[in-house]
Amino acid sequence: MEISRRETLALGLGAAVLTMLPFRVNAAVEDSISAFTGGADIADGGVTLTAPEIAENGNTVPIEVSAPGAVAIAVFAAGNPTPGVVTFNFGPLAASQSASTRIRLAGTQDVIAVAKMADGSFAKASATVKVTIGGCGG
Repeated sequence: MEISRRETLALGLGAAVLTMLPFRVNAAVEDSISAFTGGADIADGGVTLTAPEIAENGNTVPIEVSAPGAVAIAVFAAGNPTPGVVTFNFGPLAASQSASTRIRLAGTQDVIAVAKMADGSFAKASATVKVTIGGCGG
């Protein structure tokens, strides 16, 4: 079997794209978080994220987030085609700064919760969820 120069070039470009793909996925998550925070520093802690270690079905993964003193909490899924999952906004009369919902995950990945606190600072928490059946087209 003989491979032409054109096929060799196509294979080489395909390999280069595949090696850069994980970096682009991480870049999309970082870009989404940066858009939420405005590029500010994020402290670890201050946010409680409860998610299952193993989710049998990626279509309905239950999560809970809590951040006392937060005005907004954004949840991101690192492996989803669109990383931004949900943003919860809390007004001054909110009884507690916590929420729960079910999210869709494309596969095993990190779920990241970033909270904007009342003083303008940001805090985050993350959890890895292993998905046994895909959710977003998986």
